[in-house]
Amino acid sequence: MSLGGEQFNYSKPSASGSLKCHRCPVCDGYGCEGNMPGLGGVFQSKNFQLNYEAWKELYEKACLQGNQTKISDIQITPDMIRCGPVTGAVENIGYAEEKDFYLPYLTNAALAGFGLCIGDGCPDEKLKLGIEAVKTLKGQGNTFSKNLSAAFFLKPYPQERIIERAEWVNPYADYVGIDIDSYNIVTMRNLVHLERKTAQQLEEFRKHTEKPFIIKGVFTDEDLELVREVRPDVVYISNHGGRIETRIGSSGEYLALHAEELKKYCKEIWVDGGLRTKTDIQTAVFYGADKVILARPFIHATFDGDYQRVVKELLD
Repeated sequence: MSLGGEQFNYSKPSASGSLKCHRCPVCDGYGCEGNMPGLGGVFQSKNFQLNYEAWKELYEKACLQGNQTKISDIQITPDMIRCGPVTGAVENIGYAEEKDFYLPYLTNAALAGFGLCIGDGCPDEKLKLGIEAVKTLKGQGNTFSKNLSAAFFLKPYPQERIIERAEWVNPYADYVGIDIDSYNIVTMRNLVHLERKTAQQLEEFRKHTEKPFIIKGVFTDEDLELVREVRPDVVYISNHGGRIETRIGSSGEYLALHAEELKKYCKEIWVDGGLRTKTDIQTAVFYGADKVILARPFIHATFDGDYQRVVKELLD
């Protein structure tokens, strides 16, 4: 398989800082229990750990049912993978400067042929840095930039403010979504006013972008009801990498339980949380995912300058 690394040079680390990570042999959430800000998760990283473990358990379950060959035969192509919507480069990752993260992180994903997910944050600089990085990449006019797919995920600010943010991202977005669960994100508490969105509010927001609409953060029974009402183009199953105070559980088990029903109300299902290997990705696709999103592995690879190794492990 032809990889981006055979034609382009991935971005090398050039920024100062110290990665807020213990660089465990397996990124499973046990080495960074509760490290927030940082790369850990809430509940002493319980959901982070469950996310990682779920794909192994689901794979074993499928194998016991005689589906091992079906999973191993699933072809994984770069367009089935997206980098996660990450912000907070200083407080969560360890960069000395926020601006040093976005372009290298998104450039590496683009060179690999992956789709891009761009996050929102506080202050507004974080979203604007993501916008500028996508603008730069889409303006290069080469092969990978012409095929670039960028999905922007906005935090659930009050309606007037989130609609303003939609206007910022619309010129550069191929998808626009709302991160519905992040009203409860620990790292933004007491910084900004975020709110739990109703179906009516989501529908109102949807009218202000002509792009395919994504509901991100689907993880509870209440979220499922919201999907039934709104019927977005994409349902993105996520518990924010285990960083949201929600129910205890994994994105993998939620996908396995609800994919069949969710398909009735959307065109595609995306999922993140604990995906580390090609087999994990194949397992997610077997259970109903159309796209998978990875963040921590791509953060590490960008910071350490070994992105090509990570790409090969996922695609070869």
